[in-house]
Amino acid sequence: MKRREFVRSLEEAGCEITRSSGKHDIYYNPTTGQSAPVPRHTEIANTLCKVIRKQLGLPTD
Repeated sequence: MKRREFVRSLEEAGCEITRSSGKHDIYYNPTTGQSAPVPRHTEIANTLCKVIRKQLGLPTD
């Protein structure tokens, strides 16, 4: 999945970027209080997308 699409879906679900570090951005879900790192690659594997969504407390679809 393209990173741009994945980040857009996280933001539509209510997640916010809390900080940017070297190779990852940290996203935070205020409704669940959970956070997860999102790599800065142009392509993110679908399995990793599911793991990140699960860490943020979002449905994995």
